[in-house]
Order: sequence, then C-alpha cells, then structure tokens
Amino acid sequence: MKDLIVESKFPIEFRKEDAQELGKLLREQHNVVLIGMKRVGINNFLRFFLNHDGIVDTYISDDKKHLFIPVDLNDLVELEIFPFWTLTLKRIIDAAEKSSMDEKVKKDLEALFLHSIQSQDLFLTIDSVRKSLVKIVENNILPTLFFLRFDRIKDVVTPGYFANLQGLRDATHRKLTCVFTSFRELDVLSSSVFNKTSMPVFARNIYIKPAKKEDAKIVFETYKSRYKINFSPEKEKDFFELVDGYVQYLHLSLIIITEKNITENLFEELIKDERIALQSEELWENLTKEEQNVLLKTVHEEGLMPEEFKKAKYLWDTGIIKENKIFSPLFEYYLKQKEKAVPSENFEFTKKEKILFNFLQKNINQICEREEIVNNIWPEVEAMGVSDWAIDRLVARVRSKLKSQKSNFEIQTVKTRGFKLIPSQ
Repeated sequence: MKDLIVESKFPIEFRKEDAQELGKLLREQHNVVLIGMKRVGINNFLRFFLNHDGIVDTYISDDKKHLFIPVDLNDLVELEIFPFWTLTLKRIIDAAEKSSMDEKVKKDLEALFLHSIQSQDLFLTIDSVRKSLVKIVENNILPTLFFLRFDRIKDVVTPGYFANLQGLRDATHRKLTCVFTSFRELDVLSSSVFNKTSMPVFARNIYIKPAKKEDAKIVFETYKSRYKINFSPEKEKDFFELVDGYVQYLHLSLIIITEKNITENLFEELIKDERIALQSEELWENLTKEEQNVLLKTVHEEGLMPEEFKKAKYLWDTGIIKENKIFSPLFEYYLKQKEKAVPSENFEFTKKEKILFNFLQKNINQICEREEIVNNIWPEVEAMGVSDWAIDRLVARVRSKLKSQKSNFEIQTVKTRGFKLIPSQ
C-alpha cells in the first residue's frame, strides 16, 4: 500500500526542519497542532511523514515501537461527533491490521469495533477507542493519532469532546499522542473548547509554511513526470517564482499547463484560470478583517503600526507574508484585482459552475453528496482533496446566478450531506 503513495519515496531530507521538529515533540510525547494557510501542503508533508520507512529512525530515534494512525476527517460524510469517533475507531483497527502486531491482539481490536458498530452507542464507541488504545500500549507500542483536517469539525466539538481526548491520554498513561492539522490555532478555531491558557500545556504548535525551493522541487519532480512536462531551466525558474512552495498552486498550475499546453506567458495564463482564482479567494476569505487590511497595506508597501503586526501575526507565522512581501505573485495579483473589482453583471456560468449545474440537473430531486460533487467537478485534483469551502463557494455562485437568471430551479442544502437541485417554489 505504501508503494502507491508517492510521498513515501521522497528523499528523507524532505521538509527536514518540519520533520525534525515534529519528530522531537513526538519523542517527548507531546500533542502537536500543525497549522498552515489553507492548502499549503500539510497533508503532502504528512503523507511523507506517515509513510516513509525511515521516519522513526531518522526523526524520532527513541528505540521504541510506534504506530501512526491517520484519521482523515475528509472521510466524514456527516460532520458530527458520533461519526468522528466511529471513524477514529475504524482507523485504529486499520492501522493495527497493517502492523506487525500479534494476531490475537488484532482479533481483539476487531471484536471491539464490531461490538461498537452493532451497538450504535456513542459512549460505547468512545470506550472501545479507549480499550483499543490501551491494548496497543500494553503491547509496548506507542500510538499516535493524526487528525487530518481537524478544522472540518470545529463547529461540533464540545468541552465533553476535549475531556474525552484528555481521558484517552490518561488511560494510556500519557503514551498516546495526538497530532491535529488545522488552518488556525485550536483556541482560535473553537475558543469555547480549547482554552487559550490551557492550550500550551495540551499541545505544541508547529507552523507549516510554503515549502523551501529544494522541497518544492521534490514535489515538482514527482508530478512533472506524471504530467509529462519538460521545462527549460529558465521556465522552471519562472514557475517556482509563481507558486513559491505553495503545493496547491503548484499542483493546479501543472494541471493547467498540461490541459492548455502552455509554453509562453505562464503568469498571464494562470491568473485567467478560475481554479487559481478560487484558490486565491479561499485564502483571502479565511483571513480576519485585520489580516486582510494588513495584506492590502503590504501590497501597497504602506507602513504598519505595532498593533497591526500583533493582530495579523498569523500572516508571518504561516508564511503568507515573508520579508514584507506576499508569498506568491499569483496571490498578490488576486489582492490587487480585488481592490479594483466592481459588481459583475455577468450571469453566465463559468466552466466549473456549468459542470456543477449539469451534474445537479442530471440528479434532480436527489441528494448529491460532497464526495460525488468532488469526483464529478474536480476529478483532476480528487486525489489531493477539495475543501468544504471550495464546494460551498461554487454552489453559492451557481445558486446566485440561477436566481439572477430567474431560473426554474434552485439549490437546496441538505445539512451534513450535500446539495439537491429542485424546481423553484
């Protein structure tokens, strides 16, 4: 299975500083939050960290057995706490099954999962998670739960959820560690659950910035062969100046270059593509008003007050601003255009909007789940995942244009499931 994950074949030096920092904290059995701007490449880094055979020896180096348990919350159809714990339990069983753990222990874990599924009881499911982790620890293995895209469930986590996490750690005598990935610090994501004063005790933050040139080159070389792209040294230099280690720009740009057979005017062609524009919009929309104002001031090379630096510290922590410049010319262009933007009177669908409308119309009066939408609208980036924000934004644009067109159809949101096209009332 690992052979199918391209990141498992990356050189062991890939994102060396990030890997060293994460490895050190796991060796010391600290919980960790990996924080970065949306789509910067955290999951790309973790696919390397979770699947490269040399990680434990190189970066953790503690002569202990480790079990990495990835729980990708993109796999959640329903964004609720019960499905979250069910998925967590299933991923514990999956990781154990692939490990060299004793077969009897594997069977015991499987029995816990089956009992939990049959009961459909939240408390029993959480207890099964606890018992599974305790069994793993009793076999002298240190489990680490990696909650990927944890920000997906920010609206449903409760103080009780946090207490359960703490309870799991206590039950394993603090031998369980948790790694969360998020575009914001946990106390910002859900301040009523993750208290600002207690967070430094609960978990350590690591900020994942756009990859350095040598690391971005590794990602580039992997995808370059897939898309059969052959750049001259000069064109390659121009390419890296545009994407600057931001993995989603890098991946989208390679797709666009391949689709349109672009050989000249790379910047001009990329900024015209709606996928680049949508990704830039996602970055912008997930910033606070204060952060947005600081970005615009940075674009215009205006001076900043100390208070503005303090309120927009996230921009420097995550690498959106580096050396007083915007991290990518693609995002800088979006910011400059945003200031010039005037309300559009164009109600025609863009390419992606048209594909979405046709898909919903083909399945009229039926719920189209988010995963189906991703598979049909974004097949080119399905493997990398598509954010909830991107789906919701595209749906909102189609919904708005249908209204402006005085269409006979409207889009209905089905909470936690997806969307449905229905005749207008």
